[in-house]
Amino acid sequence: MTQPPAASPAMLLVLLGRRLRTRMDDALREQGLSLRHLSALGHLAGLPGLSYSELARRAGITVQSMQSTLAQLEALDAIERRSEPGRGRTAELHVTPAGEALLAKGRDIVRAADEALLSALGEDEGALTMMLLRGLRAVD
Repeated sequence: MTQPPAASPAMLLVLLGRRLRTRMDDALREQGLSLRHLSALGHLAGLPGLSYSELARRAGITVQSMQSTLAQLEALDAIERRSEPGRGRTAELHVTPAGEALLAKGRDIVRAADEALLSALGEDEGALTMMLLRGLRAVD
């Protein structure tokens, strides 16, 4: 039986993550999106009305960074503010039909990345997902 090459599983996961992110970012960029945009749209689709600060907390970024992300999504007509803008007022943000279309395209890109990964590994999605979740819990 041949031995696998000496490699750190942690480093291999980091490298795999970088390559997957690059591929997904490239595909999303063609749609005018980034993973950050996709994440914000996903959160807003699941919980309409979230504020800038709530979205920033969920994404683990600053409110200022999230404001920039959301301004870009507004410019794409992907989200709309349903409250009056102004200092001290909480913006209620909602995904528009254009945003739903972008979100669907983004989810297709993620699904394609999943399928390519699972095909290359010869694993079923459930087994791989459970293994990765155990790994995430172990380093939490």
